[in-house]
Amino acid sequence: MDMRKPCFFVGIGGSGMMPLAMILHARGVPVAGSDRALDAGRVPAKFDALRDRGIDLYPQDGSGITSPDQVVIASAAVEDSVPDMVKAREVGAERMTRPELLSRLFNDAVLPIGVAGTSGKSTVTGMIARIFHSVGRDPTVMNGAVMKNFVADDAPFASALVGKGDAFVSEVDESDGSIALYNPKIAVLNNVSHDHKSMEELRALFGDFVRRADAAVINIGDAEAAAIAMTVDREQRLTFAVDREANLTARHLKPDPFGIAFDLYIAGDFRRRVTLAVPGAHNVANALAALGVALSTSIPPGRALDALEGFTGLKRRFERVGEAGGIAVIDDFGHNPDKIAATLDTCHAFPGRLLILFQPHGFGPLKVMRRDLVAMFAKKLAKGDELVLCDPVYQGGTVSRDVTSADIVADVAATGCNARHIPDRAAAAAHLVATAKPGDRILVMGARDDTLSLLAKDMLESIAARS
Repeated sequence: MDMRKPCFFVGIGGSGMMPLAMILHARGVPVAGSDRALDAGRVPAKFDALRDRGIDLYPQDGSGITSPDQVVIASAAVEDSVPDMVKAREVGAERMTRPELLSRLFNDAVLPIGVAGTSGKSTVTGMIARIFHSVGRDPTVMNGAVMKNFVADDAPFASALVGKGDAFVSEVDESDGSIALYNPKIAVLNNVSHDHKSMEELRALFGDFVRRADAAVINIGDAEAAAIAMTVDREQRLTFAVDREANLTARHLKPDPFGIAFDLYIAGDFRRRVTLAVPGAHNVANALAALGVALSTSIPPGRALDALEGFTGLKRRFERVGEAGGIAVIDDFGHNPDKIAATLDTCHAFPGRLLILFQPHGFGPLKVMRRDLVAMFAKKLAKGDELVLCDPVYQGGTVSRDVTSADIVADVAATGCNARHIPDRAAAAAHLVATAKPGDRILVMGARDDTLSLLAKDMLESIAARS
């Protein structure tokens, strides 16, 4: 691909597409795009932000694709039958997938830093961005979530940074196997668990990824990641763990409802007490991963830790929407067993019933994760908690509905937990609002649907109106 050619993003509002479009646009590449959500009038603020940057937006009807000189980049959710894709074939425009384009930019960087793992990728990427920016390294960052530290009036959806430094920091996705396209100088492996692929495939993909790097920062507190770490040369790997011996270790964790403190040990020696502004033991592990990258690039640990303590988190990662009538509403990206479990553990460290609205991110993932998802809910739901599943998010196209939300609820209820299926999302939200009492916490959970954040705000407003 000629990097000077105009690029047209089909699905430009997607969490993996929007930051990539912003990076190219900031580098002077002509960028335009379309999106189903734009046509449906969903999340208009996001598309206004793209227009404000000078990015042209079109209906997803083929009208934006007019020349063979354009490069058409499509998200994974876009079928070949979509009019934009039909038009691209008709005019002879070059086509690329999102990971093909991102990996090319990544591999061309002087210092490509890839963040991998089933969970925590976006948070670790955001933490690394915070560190590098704070010490003047001016990184380019590709994140799948909005980084609160970088949100401003002219950057309300700050999921990308475009810097002049040598570092290109990006989360790297294993779900479609595209992790094999990336050649990192520094690789992070946070954890490995069943999500989109079999464990055998994941072990191979993640193992090959970290072994290609000059330096691998690996969480040996995770059993699968620890096994992969043993296949990496000792000189090449830097290990981290919570409450376990490693190059970087966190001990004596003290959680707060929206933060956590811990003692940091480097090579077995106590260095300092660290206080994060994001909660949960999983975020302690995320911080150790980011610190490992900083040390691998000769950033002094003290300066890296100062930056981490100022990390304010990501949108939709245990984001406190607000409180009304003694009821807190939290918006969270949790959508696979590990992510949801981490959020539930963080909440259960403090008293109060949990009312959970979970919108699965597709029928395919439900089929793959069914057993693990049910086992996790059976283990992690406390007495008195209520789990409500609405139907999975559906963005169009042909999908197999072998396993539904009703199937998951039936399995979870059979374990004795309080779970119910309310197909319509608005009805599910209304049920939880009506059920909530002072001291409760409502969790809105799910991925691949930005309107969940709007739903969480609406639920809070409904609670406030009745208080």
